[in-house]
Amino acid sequence: MSKETAFHPRLAALTDDWMDLFGYFAPAVVTDTAEEYRAVRETAGLMDFTMLRKVDLDGPGALELVNSIVGRDVSGLAPGRIAYGPLVDEDGKMVDDCTVMLRSTDHVRFCGANDRDFEIFSAAAKGTGIEVREFTDAMPHLCLQGPKSREILQTVADRDLSGAAFPYYTFREDVSIAGVPIFMTRLGYTAELGYELWVDRGRALELWDALIEAGAPAGMKVICMTALDLFRIEGGFIIGGVEYDPSVSPYECGLGWAVSFDKERVRGREGLDRDRGGTTLRLTSVVLDSGGDDASGAKLSLGGFVTQAVVSPYLGGKTLGLAKVPKSVAQAVGTPVSARIGDQDVAGEIVQHPVYDKERKRAKQS
Repeated sequence: MSKETAFHPRLAALTDDWMDLFGYFAPAVVTDTAEEYRAVRETAGLMDFTMLRKVDLDGPGALELVNSIVGRDVSGLAPGRIAYGPLVDEDGKMVDDCTVMLRSTDHVRFCGANDRDFEIFSAAAKGTGIEVREFTDAMPHLCLQGPKSREILQTVADRDLSGAAFPYYTFREDVSIAGVPIFMTRLGYTAELGYELWVDRGRALELWDALIEAGAPAGMKVICMTALDLFRIEGGFIIGGVEYDPSVSPYECGLGWAVSFDKERVRGREGLDRDRGGTTLRLTSVVLDSGGDDASGAKLSLGGFVTQAVVSPYLGGKTLGLAKVPKSVAQAVGTPVSARIGDQDVAGEIVQHPVYDKERKRAKQS
């Protein structure tokens, strides 16, 4: 059964169109998907992202423990920095795509989207003296994304949020927003300048109200899951249950770059080594002549399939999909493809992946 987040009372006053996301009620649309999309691309959008699982690991050896479990080598991560990568099982298959945040050598914060994350860390920490604490509901969080997100936040923040003071893929623990203490990260899921704001549950609605008031003059909108699909597919972001499941390797879903074999302990090493050369599919982007949402799951003539497709505003209404194709053509922009949608073959081609701001210049702006 879906759970309500701390922000549910405010969202329920705006919409009755709900879906389940990772076990929580998530609004599908508040106003209009096109309007929500424009807000994030042109001004700013506010979104409840509480459903991401949060885990703290505290005690001597916490960083070493996390480094032995996540696929990426985070041993050299500096305090205040964030690293993104896969968490895999003992066979090297995907459990989650996640972020690791180093508070200090003995204090690591982890964020993912799967309840197995906490179970894996808890099992690994037995007998080590490291405390593993899951606190998803205790610290709900909002995403504020879009070119005016910094401008909006700076009007109510008590610290400098400039690019120099708060770079991309870092976090801050010393910021208050309208007097509410916040754990803030500078990242997101839209390929725009953006921030995530974690707050104690008891002050969640206070934060919501302050951000709604601060964002109104800039044209900020509340955004929801249907619009999020547009951002993630244009931006090339993956999600569990769509681009990967427990049968998929990091190489197939676009995270092979974040797997390190140089660590002393590599969870799933044998399976990862096997799949590094043995997995035949790679993630890319395709544009089709038609199909829209119906192209999701469509088989491709050159092998592979579309994971999810949308009608892309950035491409002027063309059908854009994330797709898994043979690795020999995954980066061959312009390669013709044909997708079987219903009883029709729809023409298309492999395109730059991701199609929107491939270098992440908008998200990284100073």
